[in-house]
Amino acid sequence: MKIVILHNQISDNASADEADVLDQVNLVHENLLTLNHTVEIFPVSLNLYELKNYLEIVKPDAVFNLVESLNNQGELIALVPALLEVLKVPFTGSSYEATFLTSNKTVAKKLMQFHRINTPSVITEHNFHQASSKKRYIIKPIWEDGSLYLDEENVVDGEELKKRALSIDWKNFFVEEYIDGREFNISILSTSNGPLVLNPAEIVFQNYHSEKPKIVGYKAKWHEDSFEYQNTVRQFPTIDPELKSRLNKVCVDCWNAFQLKGYARVDIRLDHNQTPYVLEVNPNPCISPDSGFIAALADSGIPILEAINNIINDLNR
Repeated sequence: MKIVILHNQISDNASADEADVLDQVNLVHENLLTLNHTVEIFPVSLNLYELKNYLEIVKPDAVFNLVESLNNQGELIALVPALLEVLKVPFTGSSYEATFLTSNKTVAKKLMQFHRINTPSVITEHNFHQASSKKRYIIKPIWEDGSLYLDEENVVDGEELKKRALSIDWKNFFVEEYIDGREFNISILSTSNGPLVLNPAEIVFQNYHSEKPKIVGYKAKWHEDSFEYQNTVRQFPTIDPELKSRLNKVCVDCWNAFQLKGYARVDIRLDHNQTPYVLEVNPNPCISPDSGFIAALADSGIPILEAINNIINDLNR
């Protein structure tokens, strides 16, 4: 096939979280060539007419969509799959609808609640006075991924939340209950037999004192010299079969609820009763060589080449 890899155009002096998409492009490009596809690469800007004209000239058989934002604005991520659907160009990963529903975190939580998928309860600008002094809460961006605008200062107790409520930008941030338990990042790959849940990765917070919030914030993901980066470790532990079965079910429920395609990742926390709570559903998760998705493939015994082939065999048409 003639395949075009789309990625978000990188700004000058791009930060690590933005430039990471180029590592994904290189990985996908290499594997598509190995699979004997013809490949072109196109960086997408806010000028969608430019993209439209390019696709109409090139006429690709498919697009491998790696666009994570436009102009560094995560809320625009759904524009590219929307355009591809209008142009009837087959593309990898999730549809416009699924991309929008998952990228808007508050909308995603409502859909999870509708499908009876456990997710942490939400505090809004209208009921923040009901926040419990016995609980902790986390202030999170509605749109952004990659832990952008997220660090331990975002974790507050109920009293502090009430003090800060009037200064929160409720249009771009929301508040949910902080679940202080084990965290799992679980990748899913499409196969001819349906979604395959890969071995669950646990995020282990080493050397964290009891009051330090255990979150995978921006420093933990991108600042290599920080305490958080050096002490937040991905592991693939042996998990009790009953717990693994429950985690797998939650992941498949999310895949079906959002009608995901190709590949995805579900981030889950366990409460003190070992009940899984879904923090986020991530379609088209990062697939750079050092990403959690690639690590999960390796631990599950699935070659990257096989995974890329599965992804391009589950196109939106």
